[in-house]
Amino acid sequence: MPDYGRFCPVALTTEVLADRWTPMIVRELTLGNTRFNDIARGLPGISRTLLTQRLRHLEKHGVLERWGTEYHLTPAGKDLEQVVGAMGRWAIEWLFDGLYPQEIDPYHLMWWMHRRTDPAQFPEGRAVVEFGFTAPDPTTVWLVLEHGEVSVCHLHPGFDSDVVLRATTATYSGVFSGLRTWHEAVRAGDIEVVGRRPYVRALPTWFLWSPFAPAVRERAARA
Repeated sequence: MPDYGRFCPVALTTEVLADRWTPMIVRELTLGNTRFNDIARGLPGISRTLLTQRLRHLEKHGVLERWGTEYHLTPAGKDLEQVVGAMGRWAIEWLFDGLYPQEIDPYHLMWWMHRRTDPAQFPEGRAVVEFGFTAPDPTTVWLVLEHGEVSVCHLHPGFDSDVVLRATTATYSGVFSGLRTWHEAVRAGDIEVVGRRPYVRALPTWFLWSPFAPAVRERAARA
């Protein structure tokens, strides 16, 4: 296919970023996902073949580089974090009515949540958080916090749960995306929380939520 020409800087950027899925792949890399399978988990719907092609494309254009089995952003790639962030904020401002965070499935939501945590706030030892999804498809996912890391378990991890939550997928995703706060959802009774009292109080501090949550909250207030 013919290119866009080389007389405009926007055209040059378009050649690198305008393919379907490419900005989303850059988003995953800026969030710290470096392994192929981890990048794929953050992109429900992309085929492994297409992901491979897009990663090679970004490598060819100097956005990322391979370190063995891992992919790491180059300085040029890290600079694209500002571009991806601007795209997200633009959508929140101008396409707000088209955002449906509740459409995410429980497993991908938990994958997103586990990488948006603050290990400095974790309790000592191990903490097991049981997320019960009551609707639309009832299921349970566990997050295990230990040694500053978080594991996502689709099967029972073999440890007792320190905190047990119950809510719909839409409620959890609404809190993560910034449509409402954790405390608002709990006070309204939309999230049921039981467990060890210190952990119940501290749990919302363990999560950083979506990087776009402040912008979503601000835009929702003006809706």
